[in-house]
Amino acid sequence: MRKNLVIAIDGYSSCGKSTLAKALAKKLGFIYIDSGAMYRAVTLYFIRNHVNMNDDEAVKDALQHIELNFHSRDYESHITLNGEEVSEEIRLMPVSENVSAVSANKLVRKEMVKQQQRMGKSKNIVMDGRDIGTKVFEDAQVKLFMTADPKIRAERRFNEMKSKGDTTTTLEEVFENIAHRDYADTTRAESPLTRAEDAIILDNTDITQQEQLDFALEKVKPYLPVIS
Repeated sequence: MRKNLVIAIDGYSSCGKSTLAKALAKKLGFIYIDSGAMYRAVTLYFIRNHVNMNDDEAVKDALQHIELNFHSRDYESHITLNGEEVSEEIRLMPVSENVSAVSANKLVRKEMVKQQQRMGKSKNIVMDGRDIGTKVFEDAQVKLFMTADPKIRAERRFNEMKSKGDTTTTLEEVFENIAHRDYADTTRAESPLTRAEDAIILDNTDITQQEQLDFALEKVKPYLPVIS
């Protein structure tokens, strides 16, 4: 039986999985691991280095040259790609448009799952992604599956991008990207997005970030002696 506590949060893109995961980790004093950022960072590396996704040998070679690390600053989790801070760049549209294809690659997923499982071997963690509760940590004590209305998700993502200085991407483009990613994530052959049988559904279409945090804390509470 697992001695450390693992909270697995899966769900559709732009549902606020990382927002909830970060808030939970901060509240509980756990380590937050953003699996989506890992796949985005790999995607960024592939784009920069023109890696041919149809060439298994090229993909294998590229993965040997990718070192990902997380670090905390100002209560936020940041990711570095071979020592370079890329937390902002991996959220831009070129990465968003290619990350589904990269994350569907079985060689990429195998390597990332191995890294994620290593990170969660002994420490209390919160991890969000697409297959955390179904593939990476099937034995996670708490599993949440997040969803929300696609239009609301697009508006949230669009506003987030605007706040970070993106003035060229339209709301329509964001909505189309989300629809494409939903289809790609749920239909891919390698670890498709599905809800684990023991995952609790969290639809945050009409609730605030505080309300979803309170909901999650109630589900975690039975596994903790005290929540401060």
